[in-house]
Amino acid sequence: MTKASKNLALKLQNLPASPGVYMFKNAQGKIIYIGKAKNLRNRVRSYFQDGNRHDLKTFRLVSKIADLELLVTENEVESLILEANLVREHKPRYNVMLRDDKHFPYIKITTGEPFPRVLIVRRLEKDKAVYFGPYTSSLNMRKTVTFLTRLFKIRTCNYIIPPPEGKKYQVCLDYHIDRCKGPCEGLQSEEDYREQVNAVMMILSGKSKKLLGRLSEKMFAASEAMRFEEARLYRDQIDAIKAVVVKQSADVGEVIDRDIVSIAREARDAVAVIMQIREGVLIGRQDFQLLADENDSEEAVLEAFLIQYYNHQPNLPEEIFIPMELAEVAVIENWLKAVKGSAIKIVTPRIGSKVKLVDLAAKNARLLLDELLIQKQGHQERTSKMVTALKDELHLSVSPKTMVCFDISNTGETDAVGACVYFENGKPRKNEYRHFKIKGVTGQDDFTMMREVVGRYFYRLQSEKLSPPDLVVVDGGKGQLSSALAELKSLGFDNQPVIALAKRLEEVYLPVQSDPITISKSSPALILLKRIRDEAHRFAINYNRKVRSRRTIQSALDSVPGIGPAKRALLLQSFGSVERIKKATLEELTAVKGINEKLARTILENLNKL
Repeated sequence: MTKASKNLALKLQNLPASPGVYMFKNAQGKIIYIGKAKNLRNRVRSYFQDGNRHDLKTFRLVSKIADLELLVTENEVESLILEANLVREHKPRYNVMLRDDKHFPYIKITTGEPFPRVLIVRRLEKDKAVYFGPYTSSLNMRKTVTFLTRLFKIRTCNYIIPPPEGKKYQVCLDYHIDRCKGPCEGLQSEEDYREQVNAVMMILSGKSKKLLGRLSEKMFAASEAMRFEEARLYRDQIDAIKAVVVKQSADVGEVIDRDIVSIAREARDAVAVIMQIREGVLIGRQDFQLLADENDSEEAVLEAFLIQYYNHQPNLPEEIFIPMELAEVAVIENWLKAVKGSAIKIVTPRIGSKVKLVDLAAKNARLLLDELLIQKQGHQERTSKMVTALKDELHLSVSPKTMVCFDISNTGETDAVGACVYFENGKPRKNEYRHFKIKGVTGQDDFTMMREVVGRYFYRLQSEKLSPPDLVVVDGGKGQLSSALAELKSLGFDNQPVIALAKRLEEVYLPVQSDPITISKSSPALILLKRIRDEAHRFAINYNRKVRSRRTIQSALDSVPGIGPAKRALLLQSFGSVERIKKATLEELTAVKGINEKLARTILENLNKL
C-alpha cells in the first residue's frame, strides 16, 4: 500500500457523521468531484464499499481518487450552498456544470446615491444594490438597458451627484437631445428621478401591467389639470411600453411569479431552459448550456442546474415548476426560503394547464439542444476536412488525427523555454500541453534548444510506452527541422512524420526535400497548421513571461538583507507583486508576520533603489 493510499484509508476511518461537503482529488492533487452529504461518514464510505454496484461514471471516479478533503457545515442547507460555490470555483471533471466559463451579465441599479444609475455588471456584490438577471443574451440585455434609460431619461454618466463641495458639472449631450433631465446641474429633483428609476425596476421585475396602470392614472390627472405636455410624456411612455414590453409577453392566467424549468440532454451535452412568469405574464426565457457525464441521471443534472442557477439569482419567484420529482427538493426549498425570506414551492405538475407549461419549456430545451448538436456536428465536419486536407497536402500515409507542435521562446540569452501543444482531430487538448525549461543549452541556440525539447518529450513517450503523434510540427525552418529529425533518430523514432512551418512566408519544410513547399492560403490544411503553430507560440510566450517574472521578483527581493525564502513568500502572498510592496506603507509592511519596522524600512530602501 502506498503512502497516499494509507492516508486515504486513514481519512475514511475517521469521517465525521455530520453534514458537509467532500472533495475528491486525483494523484496530482486536482479536485475531480465535489459532493454534499447529510452524513459525511455514510456518504463518502459508500463510494469505497465493495458491495455497492456503481454506475460507470462512479466507477471511473473512484478509480482516480487518491485523496479527499472535507468541509463540515451546520446543516444540509449550508452544505448545498457551499457545494454550489465550490463547483463554480473549481469546475471538477465529474460534476455537472454550467458550460459557459464566463460570468453571465446582470443589470444593476445602484441604491447608495441620490440619483441611481443603471449598470451592466458581471458579478453580484453585497452592496445593497438591486440586481436583475442573469441574462444569457448580452445583446438583448443591452438593448433593454438602452430602451429603458432613454424612455425614462436615466443618466448614463458616472458623476457623483450632488457634486462634491467646490466642484461644478455641466450638462452633457444627453441633456440637449432630451435623454436626460440634467440632475447634475440640479435641473431635476431627486423625487422625480427616483420615480423614473422605480419605473425601470418595475419593468425589469415583470410588473409592466401595474406600471401601465400607474402611468395611465398620472396621464389622466395631468390632462384634467391641463398639464398637457406632462400628459403627453406619460402617453408616450405608455405607448412605448405596450409596443415593446407587452408585445413580447404572454398571459398565463394566474397572477403569480413562477419559473418553469426543463432540461434536454444527449450524451454529455445538455440545455436547460427557464421560462419566467411574473405577475402571471410570461416575460422571457433564459437558456443555459450544461456539461454532464453520460452516466448522470436526468434528476442529477436537473438538481445540479437548479442549485447552480439559483445560487446566483437575485430575483426569486414564488413557485418553480420542474418536470420530475427530486430527492433533495425539501433541502432546496429550505435554502431558497432562507435566501428569499419567504416560502418558495418546487412543484412537479401532473395534470392540466400547468403540465402544458412544463411541456412548452421542454420543447424549447429540445429545440435549443438540436441547434447546439447541429452546430457541433458542423464544427466536427470542418475540422475533419482540415485533417484530411493536411494528409493530402503533405502526402502522409495516415490522416494526422493527433498532432504536436514545438516552439522555443527566450529573451536574449536568458529564460529560454520550450512549449509543446497537442491537437486531436483538429482541436486542442490542453491537458496534453507541456512546457520545458531549457537545461542543456547556454547562449542563444534555437536549433539545439529545439533538439532538447523534442528529445525530452519523446523520451517520456518512450519511457511511459505512449503512442507517438501522427504528425510533429516544429516552429521554424530547415535548421529546426534537421535538429528535430536528428534527435528523433537517436531515440529510434526513424519513421516519425515531421514538418517545419516558417513564420515569414508560411513555408512548409519536409524531410525529403531541400526546398520548402507552399500551401494555398485558403487551404484548410494551412489554416490548421497555422492554428497549431500560433497556439504553440502563445503557450511558449506565456510560459517565458511567467519564468522571467518569477526570476525578476526573486532577484529583487533576494537583494534585500534579512529576506529569505519564507519571508519573500509571505510578502508576495500579502501584496502580490514587487511594485505593490514598493508602494506599501510601513504600517502595511509591519502587518506581515515576521516583518518589524526596521526590516520594513530596509525593504523599502532597497526596492526603491531598483
